Amino acid sequence: MERRFHTLDVFTTTRFEGNPLAVITDGDGLSADQMLAIAREMNLSETVFVQKPTEDEALARLRIFTIQEELKLAGHPVIGTWFLLAELGVVPAQEGGVHILQQTGAGVLPVEIRFKDGRPQRVTMTQKEATFRPAKIRKQALAAALGISVKDFDPHLEPEHVSTGIFNLMVPLHHRAALAKIQMNMIELRRLLGKNATMAYCFACGSNGKAFSRGMLPWEPFEDAATGSAAGSLGAYLVRHGRLSPGHTLSISQGVEMGRPSQIEVEVTQTSKKLVPRVSGAAVKVFEGTIGI
Repeated sequence: MERRFHTLDVFTTTRFEGNPLAVITDGDGLSADQMLAIAREMNLSETVFVQKPTEDEALARLRIFTIQEELKLAGHPVIGTWFLLAELGVVPAQEGGVHILQQTGAGVLPVEIRFKDGRPQRVTMTQKEATFRPAKIRKQALAAALGISVKDFDPHLEPEHVSTGIFNLMVPLHHRAALAKIQMNMIELRRLLGKNATMAYCFACGSNGKAFSRGMLPWEPFEDAATGSAAGSLGAYLVRHGRLSPGHTLSISQGVEMGRPSQIEVEVTQTSKKLVPRVSGAAVKVFEGTIGI
C-alpha cells in the first residue's frame, strides 16, 4: 500500500532551517513495529503518523516516533503536523484562530491554528500542567558530560527535571557564550539522565523575555534543532523561579550552533499553583512523496 508522506521544517518559515519532521498523513493500519521501521528509515528526530482518533472529541490522533521509541508528546511534531493538516484542508481555513482537539499519548489536548488570507500562519499547542522533580545530579558530573565548566552554570538557578508531557532536564547557564562551548559526552549524559529525562535542555536567559537554548540528546542525532516540549517546560521553570511573568511571551532561539536556527514562543498561564504552557511556531513544507508498506 502506498502511503503519503511530507517533510517540513518546524519552528521556522525558511526551508533548511528549524527542526525537520516527517509526517505520514494516512497512518491507519500500521503496527507499532512498522511505524518504528518507517521512523528509522526517515532518520529524523521524530516522525508522526496521523490516524483516526479513538476519542470522539479529537479531530485526529497523532502517533509520534523517534528512531528508538514512541513518545507520548513532543512539541515540534505537533506544531508541524497541524500546520501541514491546515495546509491540506483537514482544518478548514478561517480568518483568525481555529481551535481543535488532538489525541496524543499524553491525552486529548487543544491546538489553535491561526490563518491569514486562507493559509496557516502559526500553530499553538497547549501542553499539560508542568510537573517538577529535583535533579539529583552533581554539577561536576553534569559539566563533564556537557564539556563545560562548573562556572558556566547559572549561580542562581539549579538544574531541575520538568515535564509538560515528557520530562527534560533544565540546565541553566550563566551566559549565552557557554552554549557554544558544549562538547557533549553522549555516554556520560545518558548515564546521568537515565530514565529521568529525554534530553538536557541547556539555556541562557537574555533580556526582554528572550532565551537561548540547545537541546542535547544522549543518542543520535545528539542535538535537537527545536524542542517544543522542552521549551514549554522552560517557560514553566522560569515562571516558577521568578524569571518570567505569567502571561508574558518567552521567545527562544534554538539550533543556532548547529546551523538550524529556530524560533519558539512560549506563554505560561498560572492558575493557583498550576503552570500550563502554550507553545507557538510556524512551519514550512520541504518534500512530499509516497512510501510503500
